[in-house]
Amino acid sequence: MSKELVFGHQNPDTDAIVAAKAYSYLQNKLGYDTEAVALGQPNAETNFVLNYFDEPTPRVIKTAANEVDAVMLVDHNEFQQSVSDIKDVKVTHVVDHHRISNFQTELPLYYRAEPLGCCSTILVKMFDENKVEIPAQLAGLMLSAIISDTLLLKSPTTTDDDKIAVKTLAEIADIDYEKYGIEMLKAGTNVAAKSDQELIDSDAKSFTMGNKSVRIDQINVVDFDDIDKRQDDIKKAMSAEAADKGYDLFLVLVTNVLNSDSKLIAVGSSLDAVEKAFNAKFASDDTMPLPGVVSRKKQVVPPLTDALS
Repeated sequence: MSKELVFGHQNPDTDAIVAAKAYSYLQNKLGYDTEAVALGQPNAETNFVLNYFDEPTPRVIKTAANEVDAVMLVDHNEFQQSVSDIKDVKVTHVVDHHRISNFQTELPLYYRAEPLGCCSTILVKMFDENKVEIPAQLAGLMLSAIISDTLLLKSPTTTDDDKIAVKTLAEIADIDYEKYGIEMLKAGTNVAAKSDQELIDSDAKSFTMGNKSVRIDQINVVDFDDIDKRQDDIKKAMSAEAADKGYDLFLVLVTNVLNSDSKLIAVGSSLDAVEKAFNAKFASDDTMPLPGVVSRKKQVVPPLTDALS
């Protein structure tokens, strides 16, 4: 059996990195030859997690076809979020918790998608279904991924399955997940150490909505002032990136992880559609308060897709 690479989306977050590691471990136990890799360097939060559990950073790849003929995808399916040469390799497996869009294959494949708060939650179920034990170190990593994606189970994307998975993994890893989770989330909010370009790229995803190319980034903070004082420079970086990459609309969702509120920074066209999507108005500085909004997947992408379609 030929080797396959397993990876999450570009600009990987904790779940993209961890889900790749978890799925690769599971598939290897089931007889496949796989390697978990990444499509970018881990962010500050993910580095905290990897260091905490003494887990090596995955190898970063730019292309896949020069190494393998087939790949497995986790935490994404949309081709514009995947490896640059995704159309040149065979996709044999997908495990995801997002919408399905811009995705097609020539041959049948294994596809597992569930509307849960985190891809790693699906993988917890798959370990159980295949009667494969989750090692303590991997349990800690998967626990971290769910905490990250659900903001310590406070996000509206959180399901009962996520809550059960967190308790199961915390027991295996022997860790106080609430205490650890707050420490982990705070570790990912040190925006002062990042350049404007790093801030708008670190957790950005591209979407096609109607006939528009939309880029949506999310920045986690513990104080909005950390971004407010840099807002003009951040908007300049967004405008430059949009012009260079051809984005019609570039949005940055700034989320306070402590009180679960967000504000939106916008650059580009169709701002009226954004206002329609959220039933709110932009201020003169092109920002919009979004109280209670924390999930790009569930609270931003769906209404925005409807407004732009």
